[in-house]
Amino acid sequence: MSVSNITVFRPSVLTLIGIPGLETVQCWIGIPFCVMYLIGMIGNSLLLIIIRSERSLHEPMYIFVGMLGVTDIVLGTSIVPKMLGIFWFHVPEIYFDSCLLQMGLIHIFQCIESGILLAMALDRYVAICYPLRHAAIFTHHLVSQIAAVVTLRAAVLGAPCLILIKFRFQFYHTTIISHCYCEHMAIVKMAAENVRVNKIYGLFVAFTVAGFDLTFITLSYVQIFITVFRLPQKEARLKAFNTCIAHICVFLQFYLLAFFSFFTHRFGAHVPPYIHILFSSLYLLVPPFLNPLVYGAKTKQIRIHLIKMLYSQNAL
Repeated sequence: MSVSNITVFRPSVLTLIGIPGLETVQCWIGIPFCVMYLIGMIGNSLLLIIIRSERSLHEPMYIFVGMLGVTDIVLGTSIVPKMLGIFWFHVPEIYFDSCLLQMGLIHIFQCIESGILLAMALDRYVAICYPLRHAAIFTHHLVSQIAAVVTLRAAVLGAPCLILIKFRFQFYHTTIISHCYCEHMAIVKMAAENVRVNKIYGLFVAFTVAGFDLTFITLSYVQIFITVFRLPQKEARLKAFNTCIAHICVFLQFYLLAFFSFFTHRFGAHVPPYIHILFSSLYLLVPPFLNPLVYGAKTKQIRIHLIKMLYSQNAL
């Protein structure tokens, strides 16, 4: 039997079924997802407004927080509207090219977020371990270069995933994606051709980005903790540690969810699909939701300017 008789040739439209096994309660699952999305959008927008309007916050640490906010807004907006369309309005169809665009945005901006977290760790390392040289090292020019390199790295590593799917695969077993958004491996598994290259490249990107960034983030914080605990005064140790606690919280929640989602998808054969899909969705939704809350609560300068801005609005 020929391949064309049992497969679909280059489908123009795909169908996202949502969360397999939880179709009857998807409308309820959409409520907390929508709340997290709205809080994340409002929180990150406020962060960007505060950082942009307050000249005293035009420092590397806050610029990186602003970059993280932009990344979170793009990540959330790339998946939640379509996800809610599936859950609430029963609109599961998505054009193939739109699906690839969504997948590309997700993976590229995940890579950018990881790079920003690395840059923030290096910024804290220099600020605490070499405080007198921090201003000379982390100039605005260097911050711009870091932003360009992080974005370029994400684009260079993410583009081949799109190209390999778009131009290598012609025949697909099905047009139904057992997911609530266009995830790389979910699309690859639909193909009726050899997918080894795609799987290997996906693993290569995941381990390259996570391995490189995680290694240097960990080394940076190890050096930070060594320096902090060597400080003679308790107040100085607490102050130095408090400048890092928000970054550590963001770093831990991002990578813990990332690794759980990654390993259950590839090696959790006995994990129910809805568990994986729920956690992979939370992996994309929780960072944009938590990041502005963490930085708003743990960063004194941002908290002060937020209160000042809200008070001035109430006074009007």
